[in-house]
Amino acid sequence: MHQTETAELTQAIPEERLLRLDHVMSRVGLGRSTIYRRINQGTFPAPVKLGHRAVAWRESDINRWIHQRTGAA
Repeated sequence: MHQTETAELTQAIPEERLLRLDHVMSRVGLGRSTIYRRINQGTFPAPVKLGHRAVAWRESDINRWIHQRTGAA
């Protein structure tokens, strides 16, 4: 891939941060077991798998969940 193509691709894809569980817990004010229970119930965003034993959450998913809970427009 040429440098120009790489630059165009980078500009086309918005930056997305991945948050680990400790950061998610601090952002949403819920504990580990509550988060996983809500994931199983379908009421909390599911994490993305990073590796064999590592997961993280898309920051945009967490922000959207918070936004929905606070009733902001």
